[in-house]
Amino acid sequence: AIRPMKDGVIADFDMTEKMIRYFIEKTHRRKSFLRPRIIISVPYGLTQVERKAVRESALSAGAREVFLIEEPMAAAIGASLPIQEPKGNLVVDIGGGTTEIGVISLGGLVISKSIRTAGDKLDMSIVNYVKEKYNLIIGERTGEEIKITIGSAIQLPKELSMVVKGRDQVSGLLSRIELTSEDVREAMREYLKEIADALKMVLEMMPPDLASDIVENGVVLTGGG
Repeated sequence: AIRPMKDGVIADFDMTEKMIRYFIEKTHRRKSFLRPRIIISVPYGLTQVERKAVRESALSAGAREVFLIEEPMAAAIGASLPIQEPKGNLVVDIGGGTTEIGVISLGGLVISKSIRTAGDKLDMSIVNYVKEKYNLIIGERTGEEIKITIGSAIQLPKELSMVVKGRDQVSGLLSRIELTSEDVREAMREYLKEIADALKMVLEMMPPDLASDIVENGVVLTGGG
C-alpha cells in the first residue's frame, strides 16, 4: 500500500498532493476553479521544514490559503471541550503515526507532547507477535482488524477471542489460529507503555490548578489509532 504520510509527516510529497486534491474535488464536486482555504491539523512536534512541506503540498493541490493547527487543539475543538475557559482540558489523540497529548486552557496549549508511537506501530506489533509465537504470517490490515476487534490495554472481565487466517511460514500453506485479547495485550504492551509514560510526563509537568481540573473532568481519548 502507498502511504502519503508516515509517522505524522509527509513520506511521499506527490501522493500527499494528489490525496489533498482528491479531497478538495470531492468536497466541491470537482469544480476545479474553486480554491478553498484549508485547515490542516499537524503533530505538535513537527519541525519548520516539515510544516513547510505540509503547507506547500496543500497549495500545490489547489488551496488558496493553508492554516496549520496542532492536533491536540483540533481534537479538543472536535470534542467540543470548553477550551476558552480558564480550566484545564487534557486530550490524548492516538493517531496512525503519532500520539499527541495536550493540556489546553484559555484557548491555548499549555503543555503538549508528541511521540511517534501510535496505531501503526500497534498494528505491526500484533503482526510480529503472531509471526513469532504462532508462525503465522498476516498483513498490517489484519493486524489492525485484530486490534479493533479484540484489542485491550487492560485485563477484561471476560477475555475476547477471534479466528485469524494467514500463511504458515513453515509449510507455506494457508492456516488459521485462535487469538485472544490477552495475546493482543501482550503484543502491544511495549508501545502502550510508551504512550502511558508520555502521558505521565505531561501530568508531572502540569500546574497544580490545572491538575485539579483534570482530576475532576478526566481525560478525553480520541483518534483512530
